[in-house]
Amino acid sequence: MEHVILVDEHDRALGTMEKMEAHRKGILHRAFSILLFNSKGEMLLQKRSKAKYHSGSLWTNTCCSHPLPDETMADATRRRLKQEMGIDLQPEFAYAFIYKAALDKGLMEHEYDHVYIGTFDGEPAVNTAEVEDWQFVSLPTLREAVKHHPEDYTAWFKIILNHPALNEIAVP
Repeated sequence: MEHVILVDEHDRALGTMEKMEAHRKGILHRAFSILLFNSKGEMLLQKRSKAKYHSGSLWTNTCCSHPLPDETMADATRRRLKQEMGIDLQPEFAYAFIYKAALDKGLMEHEYDHVYIGTFDGEPAVNTAEVEDWQFVSLPTLREAVKHHPEDYTAWFKIILNHPALNEIAVP
């Protein structure tokens, strides 16, 4: 069973809890989201596998997950990016935010989400157990698509996309 790191509103670790229990109870825990951009400034999106425990078949950022207990964020982001997308690079921290959102299947996300960014110009080698599809999309096109079809995107990705800090990031 996978455990998540429970945190307070200042990201101080309080202990751990089994991942599904934390999502059933909506307990604040540490997470990360990775945004990769190609040299044209397009963001690499993934469509989550329909078999995922929540938000299946929805479009989202390049990669997202939770660090394991006693795992650094640097190790966690690199590990999951390689596991999900087949991309081996070390993204850089950009900003963090807290959000709470009701999900499908009676689950709740309540995360202290650390957002990481990086540059990637290749073709991902996706893990089909995690990822159904992928695409590079320009930010203006993406924002327009989310505006007209918000139901096609994950709750956290819509927050990330509209977060003021995203406008401060130097996208290639």
